[in-house]
Amino acid sequence: MNQVEKAESFKLLHEAPGIFAIPNPWDAGTAKLLSQLGFKALATTSAGLAFTLGRPDGLSHITREETLQNARAIVEATQLPVAADLENGFGDSPEACAETIKLAAATGLVGGSIEDNSGNSSDPIYSFEQSVERVKAAVAAASELPFPFILAARAENLIYGRIDLNDTIRRLQAYADAGADVLFAPGLKTIKDIETVVKAVAPKPLNVVMGLSGTNFTLHQLEDAGVKRVSVGSALVRAAFGAFFNAAKEIQEKGSFSFADQAMPYPQLNSFFNKKL
Repeated sequence: MNQVEKAESFKLLHEAPGIFAIPNPWDAGTAKLLSQLGFKALATTSAGLAFTLGRPDGLSHITREETLQNARAIVEATQLPVAADLENGFGDSPEACAETIKLAAATGLVGGSIEDNSGNSSDPIYSFEQSVERVKAAVAAASELPFPFILAARAENLIYGRIDLNDTIRRLQAYADAGADVLFAPGLKTIKDIETVVKAVAPKPLNVVMGLSGTNFTLHQLEDAGVKRVSVGSALVRAAFGAFFNAAKEIQEKGSFSFADQAMPYPQLNSFFNKKL
């Protein structure tokens, strides 16, 4: 599929009945594996990119250029629509958000998220007014593209210690009114809270992230709660690094290699990368 076809396909996923999972590869190899497992779309992960580059996750550690270079590699490894974690748009201003959307589209992406995390540890969440203006600018940039670019607007306060569901909902509703296509509030812990947010932003779809500590709902439960899209953020890369770390510890501490019994067989893994998508 070309980019326009991918964009139309991605848009239809959000409009069709039912829920869908959008897992998060961190490089071309993981994108290619996920593409062969029946998923309908993929999304990048800022944490996954940071960890594979040997850096901590955070706005100041990965540049926009590095993010989009990684996104391009993922786009080129799959025929699926790809959306990107575009962090805070790589700048405080609305203009920075707009420019990031334009550059993301030029990379081959058909969607992306803009969050209201400022990157300032002493004041991690942009003001309400600034946050809304940033989303409006991103929406305006997306509307100028020759294909539908699915923009997700993220309210980050719950994962930055500001446990205020009312503020989360106020922000998400404002982002919806500003034209965001999908709403996202990482850190929702209960089905009740998820249902509350779903109703508050309806008819716009809600993305929920799974794989965080303390949340282990099934797709069926989330669909019943009204969720449209489920991502996993850094969960897959953490699972991979966890297996790697434990295997290395076994070698160092025990001098044994039983971890290999649980590893994917070489011929099977090699066959995945030998297939043309």
